[in-house]
Amino acid sequence: MTSDNRSVPGRREQMRDFLRTRRARLAPGEVGLPTAARRRTPGLRREEVAMLAGVGVSWYTWLEQGRDINVSADVLDAIGRALRLDGPEREHLYLLAGLNPPPPAGAARAGATPELLRLLDAWAPRPAVLLDRYWNFAAVNDAALAVFGYDDSDRNCLISFFTNARYRAMHTHWAAVAPGVVAAYRAAAARHPGDAEFAGIVEELTARSPEFGELWARHDVAAMTQAVKAVRHPEVGELIFDTTTLAPADRPGYHVELQNPRPGSGTESRLQHLPGIA
Repeated sequence: MTSDNRSVPGRREQMRDFLRTRRARLAPGEVGLPTAARRRTPGLRREEVAMLAGVGVSWYTWLEQGRDINVSADVLDAIGRALRLDGPEREHLYLLAGLNPPPPAGAARAGATPELLRLLDAWAPRPAVLLDRYWNFAAVNDAALAVFGYDDSDRNCLISFFTNARYRAMHTHWAAVAPGVVAAYRAAAARHPGDAEFAGIVEELTARSPEFGELWARHDVAAMTQAVKAVRHPEVGELIFDTTTLAPADRPGYHVELQNPRPGSGTESRLQHLPGIA
């Protein structure tokens, strides 16, 4: 892939300064190189970074100068290892090079933190769920179980949307919402090409739901947006929520969905009468 450093003003200068400061902070001994008695400038030399990364000195020099050259993810990873970049620094390097950063290692399985679990519990009696990048349920509060009819068999939000008969029956605008849900999932999957778990979920759901298969075949994509969710609960009647999606900074790939009763809809008072909500 070719980086387009010209597309963002100042990106070349940022690349130059970032790489210079990263190598200036490293001593040769920290990366297994002999320590010379004297150095005119602190840190590693360009040729040492190039050697550690396995790239040509001229090529690395051009990269540090912010020239418009071909940059691959493998080479950026090698430079990141040579410069001992941490996760945020590695992501920054990708962005400066005009590439999409890969997800952090282990992000999909990081799990719910105690803080996120407390947030979901504190949101009651309003529904809240935590989903991973595949839309698997990582945590669900009691209100979401009671309102949307989830049970122990529900492991993935998308699969439940199409196959949970109780949820489908309650969802007031299911048919109108379904195309956007599938389009948002395709957009999420496209950020992780070749990810076998995305492919497995799509394969399973295509086999179980002809409606999903038809929508998936359209290849529509859409961003996850602020939405209104309306359900007709068999015990308390119509419930209308404003859905807010939040991305926890320390759990890449995860998102929290908080349901807030729509003002003037009577939803908040009806929730108080729903069994199973603390």
